[in-house]
Amino acid sequence: MRLSRYFLPLLKETPAGAEIVSHQLMLRAGLVRQTAAGIYAWLPLGYRVLERVAAIVRAEQDRVGALEMLMPTIQPADLWRESGRYDAYGPEMLRILDRHGRDLLYGPTNEEMVTAIFRDSVRSYRDLPRILYHIQWKFRDEVRPRFGVMRGREFLMKDAYSFDLDAAGARASYDLMFTAYLRTFAALGLKAVPVRAPTGPIGGDLSHEFHILASTGESELFYDSALDAIDPADPAAPERLRGLYAMEAEEHDRLGTCPVPPERLAVRRGIEVGHIFFFGTKYTKAMGMAVPGPDGTMVTPLCGSYGIGVSRLVGAIIEASHDQAGIIWPDPVAPFDVGLLNLRPDDPAVAAAADALEARLEGAGLSVLHDDRDLRAGEKFASMDLIGLPWQVAVGPKGVAAGTVELKRRASGERAELSPEAALAAIAG
Repeated sequence: MRLSRYFLPLLKETPAGAEIVSHQLMLRAGLVRQTAAGIYAWLPLGYRVLERVAAIVRAEQDRVGALEMLMPTIQPADLWRESGRYDAYGPEMLRILDRHGRDLLYGPTNEEMVTAIFRDSVRSYRDLPRILYHIQWKFRDEVRPRFGVMRGREFLMKDAYSFDLDAAGARASYDLMFTAYLRTFAALGLKAVPVRAPTGPIGGDLSHEFHILASTGESELFYDSALDAIDPADPAAPERLRGLYAMEAEEHDRLGTCPVPPERLAVRRGIEVGHIFFFGTKYTKAMGMAVPGPDGTMVTPLCGSYGIGVSRLVGAIIEASHDQAGIIWPDPVAPFDVGLLNLRPDDPAVAAAADALEARLEGAGLSVLHDDRDLRAGEKFASMDLIGLPWQVAVGPKGVAAGTVELKRRASGERAELSPEAALAAIAG
């Protein structure tokens, strides 16, 4: 992709009102633009990141057998009256009256709708267990939206819902999703801490939040440092992680006596990016869902819900991975693999070398953002550092004469003069 033909409105100055690093850098790097309070348009570069994050989330859901669907953003209020949550949810829910006078709402979550869909389709215990999920835009009318996509009113969420015949099956589904979450955050290049959490308006009696560790995180976490050594891919990881102490500061302070020895107690800051709940029959019972069990008696399925803030994750990744120059994207979510800088687009030899290298990089399956703009080299390097692509390759007159290019790894800042072949080999890994 040629940058001269791309839509990437970069900003040199930090916009007023952008309080945290991710908000500042998402605006400066041309990822998003605010269209209303707490509502953002995702521009081409930001949308590429959002789609890559969603793809990793989707892959880990599919891996554990969850089935993707898509439910509408607008829901009938009657579904929420069935569950008893319509009046209880509060002003965060945007209530709408259509032209026929029917009460609707812009969904903040989908427990009621998915329960109604499954209730009207399931016929017996043989249809259980099932986990259904979708990745969908949601709306919660925050009283004070702030921090960009970290606390906006409209956001993209992956929400999954499990239906099981008995408590053992429901716990198995919960454990399955717990494992999927650990793998998801690891695949995104992030360290996540699962924290026992209150269930809030969703309800239920078992709940965990997942926090990404970041020095700028909104929450202070206290946890057993043994957690840092656990590999998310270890089949025993879920049980070990649930058995280790991990709490937000507010809950930790209530204990009075911490069960973890001081030398093992880690204190870090984190950003919540996922929340899972087990709430039993809270919705299925209220909404009249029952199926014939193995012995013919009617059974009310037990349920859980599992959310990941996909758009929030983009901001959280930046909070966890940046420096003074800009964003440092982890390889799995970067919008492009390589930033190719033509330092002299007016020089035919340099332009030809840059074009040839672009073709070779793309031929190797790498995505390339080719900066062919007529700007000073310093501006190009600054732009590439700001948008944070994992690799930078600079092609200039001296390098063309010597048969070399300059390769830079964004995360470490390491630079090397290499032949184009060696640079390609280093990037391709």
